Amino acid sequence: MNIIFREVNPFDVWIWVEFAAPPSSIEQQYLEEVFNSWFFLGKLGGFNAENLQVQETGLDLSYLEYDRAQAESSMMAVMHNMGEFEYNDRWARCWFDLGTSDALALDVLINALNQFSEDYVPLKSLIIGGDNPEWPIATSEQREMIEQSAWN
Repeated sequence: MNIIFREVNPFDVWIWVEFAAPPSSIEQQYLEEVFNSWFFLGKLGGFNAENLQVQETGLDLSYLEYDRAQAESSMMAVMHNMGEFEYNDRWARCWFDLGTSDALALDVLINALNQFSEDYVPLKSLIIGGDNPEWPIATSEQREMIEQSAWN
């Protein structure tokens, strides 16, 4: 799977996934479950690089004394919002407000999608941030016009 980073604004980021072939409805559901699980962990503050006590301990985790005070004193790192998935031929995309979650969140997503692509549904590309020339997003002005016309 080709991984491409473009301009990333963590409070307003689109993520595109290109399938190797147009996805079936079950393949779409599988992909959405990966992202929903990832977002839920982020919403709960799971991607907080300021509190990685187990990771920083090393290989021997036996009898680790977990410091609850350190965990409580770290700044919150929570995701704020996730849009609805959209599909267009071989492409899927979704908008996120990653909030204060750390970049660790994107590493976890990439790792999960790499394995997902190997074991379940072949993926060709993952684009994080910026725009996708194959499926451009509407500008904020265009989105406002669309929303206003929907109310009229």
